[in-house]
Amino acid sequence: MPETPVGGKPSALRATLWVLLSACCFGSVSPLTALATNDGSALQTVQLWRYGTSALLLGIAAYRARQRDPVARTLRPVWLQPDITLLGGGAQFLVASLSLSALRYLPAATIGFLFYTYPAWVTVLSAVRGIEVVTKMKVLALVLALAGVAAMVGSPGGSALSPIGVLLAMSAALVYAVYIPAMSVRQRNISPLSASHAVAVGGTLCFAVWCLVTGELWEWPGLRVLSLSVAMGALTALAFLGFLTGLAGLGPVRAAIMSTIEPVWTAVLGLLVLGQQLGIGTLFGGAGILAAVVILQRPAKKLPAHP
Repeated sequence: MPETPVGGKPSALRATLWVLLSACCFGSVSPLTALATNDGSALQTVQLWRYGTSALLLGIAAYRARQRDPVARTLRPVWLQPDITLLGGGAQFLVASLSLSALRYLPAATIGFLFYTYPAWVTVLSAVRGIEVVTKMKVLALVLALAGVAAMVGSPGGSALSPIGVLLAMSAALVYAVYIPAMSVRQRNISPLSASHAVAVGGTLCFAVWCLVTGELWEWPGLRVLSLSVAMGALTALAFLGFLTGLAGLGPVRAAIMSTIEPVWTAVLGLLVLGQQLGIGTLFGGAGILAAVVILQRPAKKLPAHP
């Protein structure tokens, strides 16, 4: 028997705020990862501690929520269901592995543009599967968001691109595009908190296997790297919870498009923390993405009920 979500679906505004918070948390993880790996720690070790921390925090929160619900206490915890745990954790693992592997062949800006095509793939997949109605306003918001991302991170062009790098980056985008609608369907009768915990557990298991294969499972990181990894774990826990909560209220297309606010936050964070300047492309790109977010506040049309 599936778990019943607590409190039902959030309102469109609350769901939007959750997705925006999630994007900001995800956008904060990248610079912290760079700081941790610059100290010589292996990427998989950093990610293992990151996902392990998020799984622990979300597990504690999920356990406390279950104890307050007499019905939920009688059901099997969601993270013990292999389909959702492996779906979520495996997808997160693949996205990280593919996109980071693409760095060997392509500049980071090009990878960013290719990966942020995933809202387009989400829109196509959702329309094909009949999960959500794709309206003209959603298409307009999608175009504005993609144009904004292209202006911020730079579109691929001007020089020949490595086919292997393009394949890796686009594969990461496609995996994420498949993951979002799939989780939208799979979590319908599951609370976002329990689903987030399952995703974190799945990701932890995947990175633990990677560390085991490479012989780094038992390595203990230094205090600085450990602190950065734990901080990323806390941000990841909030990011997972925020995105899946927003996904329940907005649907896959709107949630995916709104997630493109992430490079805007990364640019702002670079200005505030690292003193990096905001170029004209960043300003125009941010304006396009913010315009898409505003457009998507229009009420979503629902599919007609079948007799």
